[in-house]
Amino acid sequence: MRHIDAPSDELWVCHLGTVPYRDALAMQDAIRAQRQAGELPDTLLLLEHPPVYTRGRRSGAGDLPFGEDFYSARGIEVINTDRGGQLTYHGPGQLVGYPIMAIEDVHRFLRTMEDAIVAALSEEGLQGRSRHEEGIAYTGVWVQGRKIASIGVHVSRGITTHGFAVNVENDLEPFTWVVACGLPDVRMTSLARELAPAGSTGMACMRRRLAFHFCQAHGRRQRLVSPRRLGIDTTNAAGLAAERAPISTTQPAHAEPIPA
Repeated sequence: MRHIDAPSDELWVCHLGTVPYRDALAMQDAIRAQRQAGELPDTLLLLEHPPVYTRGRRSGAGDLPFGEDFYSARGIEVINTDRGGQLTYHGPGQLVGYPIMAIEDVHRFLRTMEDAIVAALSEEGLQGRSRHEEGIAYTGVWVQGRKIASIGVHVSRGITTHGFAVNVENDLEPFTWVVACGLPDVRMTSLARELAPAGSTGMACMRRRLAFHFCQAHGRRQRLVSPRRLGIDTTNAAGLAAERAPISTTQPAHAEPIPA
């Protein structure tokens, strides 16, 4: 791919719909390589996943107390990842964002993500907040004592992968079957639950709000792009996943893990 001469104030945003988790990992790998080569500008992927538990670098066996067969019988895959943090759940109705961006300060990057999520929730009439000052395990966005958004990233050669997951209208029960985010007493919530009985304005509206506030928080102008513009062949996503190298259990020296 040729070098992309995009304006420096642009952040490309791509809406992908529902994407299997392994395929999304492969997409991130491909886009990160192009971003590192200067072939793509900073990019945000917005999508949903089929039911899956993902384990971060700090996850332990105790995070899945019932054993993987229990979760498999309920149609939930378990996948190891190279992101920071511990175990979390993704499923339909949860908005997932993967920023693939050049950054200099990972902690400022996390706080900026939290700020964007808080701003988007505020437009829905819900007051969220960061609790990062309470410790690394509390990274994310909370509504009073309930967690509504998880964050976990990986940084390689200055470029991020992974990102955030906001519970919009997803089933929360799968969180109760695991030790989510390494916090045994954590109570997960969603936009729909907090705004019941009226409910939220829905996934499409929240996706637009979050894209806008993410770009605004970074001082960037949003540019919507198609998957093809990013070199993503949505008809052969499974092929991308098959080509992806297995995730190592050894922390690479250049990575900076951040918790979910």
